[in-house]
Amino acid sequence: MARKSEKFLELYGYDMLLGSIAAFYVFMVPYTKVEESFNVQAMHDILYHRHQIERYDHLEFSGVVPRTFVGNQLKHSPVYSSVYAHRLQHLTSKLYSLYAVRLVLGGIVLSTLRFFRIQKKFGSQVEAFFIILTASQFHLLSSSKYIGICSRSVFVHSYFFRYEINLAYGFWFNGSLYAALNCMVFATLVFRCDILLLIAPLGLELLLTKSVSFWKALTSCLAAAFLSIGLTVLVDSFIWRRWLWPELEVFWFNSVLNRSSEWGTHPFRWYFTSALPRSLLAAYPLFLLGVILDGRVFFFILPVLSFVLLYSKLPHKELRLIISSIPIFNFAAAVAASRVYNNRKKSFWKFMYIAMLGLMLGSLACTAVFFMAAYENYPSGYALKALHRIGGVTKNSDELSVHIDTFSVMNGISRFCEDNYP
Repeated sequence: MARKSEKFLELYGYDMLLGSIAAFYVFMVPYTKVEESFNVQAMHDILYHRHQIERYDHLEFSGVVPRTFVGNQLKHSPVYSSVYAHRLQHLTSKLYSLYAVRLVLGGIVLSTLRFFRIQKKFGSQVEAFFIILTASQFHLLSSSKYIGICSRSVFVHSYFFRYEINLAYGFWFNGSLYAALNCMVFATLVFRCDILLLIAPLGLELLLTKSVSFWKALTSCLAAAFLSIGLTVLVDSFIWRRWLWPELEVFWFNSVLNRSSEWGTHPFRWYFTSALPRSLLAAYPLFLLGVILDGRVFFFILPVLSFVLLYSKLPHKELRLIISSIPIFNFAAAVAASRVYNNRKKSFWKFMYIAMLGLMLGSLACTAVFFMAAYENYPSGYALKALHRIGGVTKNSDELSVHIDTFSVMNGISRFCEDNYP
């Protein structure tokens, strides 16, 4: 029995650690921001309205550009059973369903992160440092406004596109290069058209190093492209009640018309001076060290770094737009941390080891501050929860109603916050 427990912890201990942190964030900060509103409402409608598409939220509040329902349809099956069991218990709050949705989605995404990090090329010690760095960061596992690779059901499809990108990274590291390219093609055409800025430098690198055949890569990617476009057009045209390819309209709006800048702009350097330092924390200086210490790391870093540089040309910038680069940067940082740890007893490396420990402690401190800020970042969700408690004990009226203004919808309220549903 003890051996089985040790074997289980050896195989899944890291997953339990990351899963526990992600679950903690889910229960402590369950609410969502406006950036996540489309997919949160879509998941709600699929679970509760199912085939009654005329009742779906997107037909009344369509948003600036249409988004795909493909990810939400694929997420529906593993989530519905838990939500249905909850409904059978006649519980009154849909908030329990939001917990269930985000926990299930978190488990799925963590499984793809596991697929990426379990590789034999760099050894188990690099994997251990990858876990330490990831666990000490806030934005990758959190449920804050900015991203939550595990629990945010989906920051403008961030959930499912990160699922695909993590798979692509795993295939890339394991040598299944055509599968990696196909995953990125699917993610680009269905979930985020700007992943084109990642697949282009990666594809170019693979061609220049003769890692793939041009014609085989072309035919493979074209087949994946036709299947991806057919799937999204078929599903989304039916649900949106008009013929459309969502990511084509998003590309036209953001890139051709350049209207994303209406939501704010930042200078070219912003990703490197603000977004990446906040999200990577200790891994930021370490990933640069990893490139210097191990020549193999540069092959993996170059396409991702090119992706961030290309994205920096666009005036509108958000951390979520480059969040798919974080696992690769963490991997490079883990390589550096492993090298420093192995040489910690040597005179010169001893100071680097002390500095690395200080950086990791600093990361934990920053993560604690970020979490406390995130906890207070959803005033409308807490306000509506308090209002439900007040309404539950008020007997003066058979029906109570309240107006939800724009600020409230932007700061914590979604359909999952509704109470007393039939």
